[in-house]
Amino acid sequence: MSLALDRGLTLLEHLADHPGGLPLALMASELDMPLSACHRLLGELQRRGYVRQAHKQGDYTLTTKVVSLGLGYLSNAGIVDIAEPLLERLAHKSGELVRLSIVDEDRLTWVAKSQGTRQGLRYDPDMGMDARLSCTASGHAWLLTLSDERAVELVARQGFGPPAQYGPKAPTTVKALLGFLHAARVRGHSMIEEVFAPGMNAMGAPVMRRKEAIGVISIAGPRTRLTAARMRELAPALLAAAAELGPISNSSSLFGRPPLGKG
Repeated sequence: MSLALDRGLTLLEHLADHPGGLPLALMASELDMPLSACHRLLGELQRRGYVRQAHKQGDYTLTTKVVSLGLGYLSNAGIVDIAEPLLERLAHKSGELVRLSIVDEDRLTWVAKSQGTRQGLRYDPDMGMDARLSCTASGHAWLLTLSDERAVELVARQGFGPPAQYGPKAPTTVKALLGFLHAARVRGHSMIEEVFAPGMNAMGAPVMRRKEAIGVISIAGPRTRLTAARMRELAPALLAAAAELGPISNSSSLFGRPPLGKG
């Protein structure tokens, strides 16, 4: 990858983490990038419509063009049309947030969702984010399909993340992580309580094709509603939705690629 391309992508990723915008000098400093190079790249990104500047000498922010590209890709790939009825049915049954994530090499990315409840507490993270493999139900649901060695490799590559950013029961060691995964393999799906975030519970089931996971369907909600008992009640419906999506996944070009993540 050329240096300019690498720096340009790094700028986009950095701005994505700062929706309020950042000044030029701070970005250059945080990314250890020459000020002149940072300014030149931001100017090119601005010319192409990916970045805007609030006013002359003002902070730089992303435009919605990146979001539009991603949503257009998902729409053209057919994944929304295929998964939407399944996600909506499961969201209606559970009354909670149902999400679909896709396996792409060593990443698991949330790409679609359906919100079951229309009132009260809502748990609604942004789409397009990579799931933290060590402490999300989606991450555990993918990892349970892999060997312990491969699962640990993927988590080590991504990192456990700062404990303060996740729930009080989030695993911070390999031993703790494997305990979650071994229990999930026995159940056939993941189930976490206050692991990803305080007061939140979730569960996930892998979408399998030719004996490999190509995605995950998950249910998440506040633990006052999505209790352990409620998750056990919903497990058959979750597993059924994942099993239904697997065989029809070939009709989407996004799913139609050879399964990735085995490494």
